[in-house]
Amino acid sequence: MLDYRNNLKTILNKTAGDDQSLTNSLAAIKAIIQMAEGDKESKPSQTPTKKPVKNHNEAEKTYVRQLLKSTAGLIRQPGDRNHQEKAVQAIHRLTFVPGVGKQYGDLLSSLEQAIKASQPTESAVNRKIFEEAVKPKATKRDYRKGKRYTVIRLLTGCDLVNENGDVVFNIKEAQIHSLNLKSGDVVEALPLADSHYEAEVLRIVGFKKLRTRDYDPIETFDYGVVQKNGKSFSVTRNIRGEHLKIRGKSTTVWLDESYYQGGLVPLEDGSIVDLAWYTGDIRLKKQPADAVRVRWIYETEQPKRPQTKKVKKVRTETNDSLEKLDLDLHYQRVGIAIGDHQNESFLESIVTRYHGIPIPIDAFEGKRKLMENQIKRLDLVILVTAFAAHDATWNINEFASKYGVKFAVSSSKGYQSFERALYRAEKGLPAYEGTQSIDYIKA
Repeated sequence: MLDYRNNLKTILNKTAGDDQSLTNSLAAIKAIIQMAEGDKESKPSQTPTKKPVKNHNEAEKTYVRQLLKSTAGLIRQPGDRNHQEKAVQAIHRLTFVPGVGKQYGDLLSSLEQAIKASQPTESAVNRKIFEEAVKPKATKRDYRKGKRYTVIRLLTGCDLVNENGDVVFNIKEAQIHSLNLKSGDVVEALPLADSHYEAEVLRIVGFKKLRTRDYDPIETFDYGVVQKNGKSFSVTRNIRGEHLKIRGKSTTVWLDESYYQGGLVPLEDGSIVDLAWYTGDIRLKKQPADAVRVRWIYETEQPKRPQTKKVKKVRTETNDSLEKLDLDLHYQRVGIAIGDHQNESFLESIVTRYHGIPIPIDAFEGKRKLMENQIKRLDLVILVTAFAAHDATWNINEFASKYGVKFAVSSSKGYQSFERALYRAEKGLPAYEGTQSIDYIKA
């Protein structure tokens, strides 16, 4: 605080008894008092706040977390360069946190030397070789050789017919389920090398309105929840709580467990299924269970199946190296609007990581009607503008708004941009990130 005592003494000594001198002295004393009070009020703002301490604590937690995560990775894979670099980087940053370097500097230095000295063991090398061997390799598709066929949807799978109406190929549900095919869709397909009756569907290229006599109309009930009652299974509602209705009446369909045990995903209590039935089936009135077929059983858990266990393990370890957002899609259908299947598998893996069901949409050459048919049954749609045509951008936005589909835009093809777009769509945040500040909460 300002020491104003000497100034007051000087003023009083020079003050005469006339009115002018007294007035000047009073003004000078008031000015000194104001200076003293201003100095007193400004002093608390100069004292250090606790915010830097809080920032130091948050930084310390971040670096400790990174160090522990990288060290755990080194224990699983000794000598891994990626884990070594991240662990050493975390140690160096920790030494700059106030108080940490002074108390634990010698221990951190010793740990750094041990991490740098880590060498790959024989088992780690063999494991890496094995993981590379079982890692699924992306197959190249030659779109120039594909021929066009019309889809006739069945309760499970579909038939591909040529221009003469002859059935050329029969496609299993496992291959086409993610494409959300319907009767009348025009697709390009290639015959499989080891089969005369099966083909690989490359992409959807159009839609043709069929005559009602050319196909049997089908109704579906998506995401039904299987409940176990005693020794029997039944479906009454879906995951949204909507009742199963057949011919306008709420119905409970009983399922034969033994009929579905041969597939890769067994029918269990709590399973999520898609049901399908022909609308003209006469059994619907008295025995709907005989007419309704389980089209698809969703894999709600990752474990149990040895034939996929190794591949899943590789994918999980790769995903664990990246921090996850606080997001769970709960097996919603997520449309990925890209052009000509570019980066399809990469973006689908991000959706799968957050428990979503990825469905690619051709946003480059897709026709308006085809695009509308694809979007109206989705829960979310993410448009990757780097892979889409400009006119498709407006169409997707229009159809998403029309059918109440959650919508967001990823401005680039990067992992983080697409992941954030998923987060914004599910949480009801702005579709475009832009320059605004959005909090992405991490898990």
